[in-house]
Amino acid sequence: MKVITAKEAASMVKDGDNIGIATFGASGTPEEIIMETEKRFLETGHPCDLGYTHAAGGGSFSKNGTDVDGVHYCRAEDHLAHPGCITRWIASHVACSDVTERMISANKIAAWNLPLGTILQIYKAQARGERGCITSTGLGTFEDPRIDGGALNQMAKDVDAKKKENGELCFVNYIPDFYGEEKLYYTGFPLNIGWMRGTTADKAGNISIEKEPYNLEMLTIAQAVRANGGKVFVEVERIVEVGEINPHMVKVPGMYVDYVVVSEHPENRMYSTGGYYNPYTSGEKRMVIEASDDEPAIPFDYKKVLLRRAAMEIRPDIYANFGLGMPQSVGGIIAEEGCSDYLTMVSESGCIGGVPLSGVDFGTHINVESMTDQGDHFNFFEGQGLDLAMFGLSEVNPEGDMNTNILNGVIKGVGGFMNIAAGAKKIVILGTFTAKGMKIEVGDGKLNIVQDGKFEKFVDKLVQSSFYCKGFVKKNVPVTFITERAVFQASEDGLVLTEIAPGVDLEKDVLGRMGFKPIIPEGGPKLMPEEIFYEKWGGLKDYIAKKYNM
Repeated sequence: MKVITAKEAASMVKDGDNIGIATFGASGTPEEIIMETEKRFLETGHPCDLGYTHAAGGGSFSKNGTDVDGVHYCRAEDHLAHPGCITRWIASHVACSDVTERMISANKIAAWNLPLGTILQIYKAQARGERGCITSTGLGTFEDPRIDGGALNQMAKDVDAKKKENGELCFVNYIPDFYGEEKLYYTGFPLNIGWMRGTTADKAGNISIEKEPYNLEMLTIAQAVRANGGKVFVEVERIVEVGEINPHMVKVPGMYVDYVVVSEHPENRMYSTGGYYNPYTSGEKRMVIEASDDEPAIPFDYKKVLLRRAAMEIRPDIYANFGLGMPQSVGGIIAEEGCSDYLTMVSESGCIGGVPLSGVDFGTHINVESMTDQGDHFNFFEGQGLDLAMFGLSEVNPEGDMNTNILNGVIKGVGGFMNIAAGAKKIVILGTFTAKGMKIEVGDGKLNIVQDGKFEKFVDKLVQSSFYCKGFVKKNVPVTFITERAVFQASEDGLVLTEIAPGVDLEKDVLGRMGFKPIIPEGGPKLMPEEIFYEKWGGLKDYIAKKYNM
């Protein structure tokens, strides 16, 4: 292990290298190495033609590429989103990286969006000297090479077409008969540069991550890079003597680490997409959390109504995952109703227990109980360990298929959605019925739609599908769609309208704002529980007790 500067680390990246980075939001990003690499590229035009891959999203959401208080704000991969610098990109999520997203949308970077957990499996395969992994995840969606093969733009499709013409493997390959089953074979870039961030390095190169809010796939990437004959670079806060790091706390052994860079600018070290170091999310401190009846965490409005209805889908003694967007707030309802002990909350980041945070701190937990390596954590999801998975509602077609990737022309990315859903025993998808510009009054046991949203979410055709609903129905996995005014259940014949909110007009407010007609059961849909449309509720515990004979 050698201690070098960030500038020296940047000078070692060669044209055409494939870089793998362990990140979640802004955590794990060796910001100073990336900034020096950008500086070198702008001055010399090198390194160029880079491949860049990460599993989870990395960046700072809408701040990236903008001016904040007179300072140009940029994080993570957006530093390298210059024409000719990154030319190949594979990740599960790009919504964190505005500049990179615009480059991909403009067809300036060949880009593939693969499932988060599957990318982690690819890294593990490379660490064993293999090319990729075989899985069912993605069949029937845009990942399927019979559709788009995960390609996000024409540049990527052209690369795939050329590979097929030459008889080469693409990043996603269809296997029609793998011992009687359809499968997909995923590969990735052969990684030869590993970039990551730790807290402490000792003089033998052993790395610990005590200040990080996640336990990321650093070791797997380091092993993959070494298996491909590459070099591993780690940016840390400090260097200590050998023996000062408890061996149980070593995340990456020094045998895998080639170079260590000591950070010189603490302001560049963000620990989540939204902020800096927080000992309550790193697990170093615990916070006393007291609920207040006078100041509920979530204000009463139509969104709270649908969150309450979603919370009614929990049961005691379960492991549950709440995805990005509105599902993040369901935990607040559960806590408000005094039912937090009924379930263990599990985030895709590897954090288990405690209280998951939302928004720009998504994936971190206050009072986290354990942090599993993210790559190992996804084995739990696909191995059917998850009792309940909740996801945000985007665009849905008559069959219940959903587009979570490209919305209103903006690329978001599937993230861990496909992998988490793959093994879940129950799936709940929640969000507002329409989008943008809604004015809805709620109270006294009913809902009144004053002005509806500009965009419909229940549409006849999808731009792209990232959720093959019929596959889950065939496996007898319940799939429920919950909005503020209606609830749908997936069936073999399509979506069934099972509930509507009291106060709404079925024809005008529901059917009239859908691009297709759902299945309506004989006698019509039931009314959603009237009690959740009052400001004071407090009925979740009794509801669960009655439903499960507690």
